[in-house]
Amino acid sequence: MALKKLLPLLYFFKRQVSNSKLWLSIRLGLVKKAKIQPYLGFGSGREIYLAGRVLEDKGIAPANEEDGFKENFRSMRKRFLTVIFPGLDVRLVWGEEEFLAKTDEEGYFEFRFSPMKKPESGWNSLSLSLPKPPIRKQEQVEASGWIYVPSEKADFGIISDIDDTILPTGATRLWDMLKTTFANNAHTRIPFAGVAALYDALRKGSDGEDSNPIFYVSSSPWNLYDFLQELMAVHQIPRGPLMLRDLGLSRDQFIAGSHWDHKLKQAKHILSAYPDLPFILIGDSGQKDPEIYLEICRDFPGRIQGVYIRAVADRDLSKLQGDYKILDVPFILMQDSLDASRHAAGMGWILEEDQGTILRQKLQDEAS
Repeated sequence: MALKKLLPLLYFFKRQVSNSKLWLSIRLGLVKKAKIQPYLGFGSGREIYLAGRVLEDKGIAPANEEDGFKENFRSMRKRFLTVIFPGLDVRLVWGEEEFLAKTDEEGYFEFRFSPMKKPESGWNSLSLSLPKPPIRKQEQVEASGWIYVPSEKADFGIISDIDDTILPTGATRLWDMLKTTFANNAHTRIPFAGVAALYDALRKGSDGEDSNPIFYVSSSPWNLYDFLQELMAVHQIPRGPLMLRDLGLSRDQFIAGSHWDHKLKQAKHILSAYPDLPFILIGDSGQKDPEIYLEICRDFPGRIQGVYIRAVADRDLSKLQGDYKILDVPFILMQDSLDASRHAAGMGWILEEDQGTILRQKLQDEAS
């Protein structure tokens, strides 16, 4: 309790130090370029949502397969030793519309607006810029953002965790997680066998079209955003908005906010954005995904078609399975991607022939 009371004071000193460091770094020429890092957004005819951050451009290049520990550690260190720009205006141009947002004390910005014209389904681009770049020698700071709008043909949406659901991470074991994060890159971090084919099958659904939206909600820090984007592209995991969280001292947290609160908030945001769309939830047994998803099922009755939980921890989930049964929501504790594919095909959520594709990829992944 005493430490909690100290948070505002500690955060005040942190901000003073950060602001002084930023001012001095710019004056001494240590920070040469700022960049806008937009996160993949999503929307509909009712609302468009996009977030991002303004931070130092450290020139982190895509990884190579042959990169070793030294190169991987250097890139990860750059991602976590961020220099951020608070209090800056960010301009967003969407067609003929223009909006302004201001970066907060940690450099984050957020746009939410109702578009005048209904956007097309699929990926829609928009333009971002800084009206007043923070570094004088850098005359323009611009970036392109992307918004995903689900098709009217979508059968359902998917909300998936990442750590220990898509990627073996050891999220419940701090040292293992740190070693895995800093020693590897997008090529050497290998997803669970068959994951890419499973998610592709779910994205296509029962009609074989790429119409079902996938959202990734994880407690990984925003510092890993570009790394996770690169990893998903390398391993052909379907693209979708990533909802991560801030890491570090803030006004109300010492290191990181509650895993439970973060995932619940983001999932509710997504479900509320598409009130007519049912969802499938995918997570793992290592943390609290089964309990969080149960609360979502209760808060959004009739909206959750099924819950897939990857078994990565020795937990007795029999009581939770009974709770899901009462709500009439299928709860599948899966050992691998095939368990999920069998159930999804049996429910008519994916094509029967996609089971063969998932099996082949699983065997290839395990062999390599």
